[in-house]
Amino acid sequence: MKNIVLVLGVLLFSFGAFAQEEKPNVKQSDLKGPAFKNYKHWEHETVAVKIYSEENKTALQGPAFKNQQPVVTPKENLVQVKIGGSEKQKLTGPAYKNYGPWSKNW
Repeated sequence: MKNIVLVLGVLLFSFGAFAQEEKPNVKQSDLKGPAFKNYKHWEHETVAVKIYSEENKTALQGPAFKNQQPVVTPKENLVQVKIGGSEKQKLTGPAYKNYGPWSKNW
């Protein structure tokens, strides 16, 4: 009888400990069905993704392009792509609404 009470006490304690765990960092692309549809972006932290491009890429045409073999590019030849913010991202209110291609300050 004492063993049963002890086991139940340990189980209840362990369930409480598991309930206190943090939620895992979930990406929307990992979800399916209603969980994907109801994903709330503001409740999850996002990690910035670095994008790399090949620095000296040769442009092949014709049979040379068709017959080229996939090659693993060494990291020395990769350059990180930097995307700058536009002027429109800095605007708010009516200035944002009325921004157009003619609004560029040359």
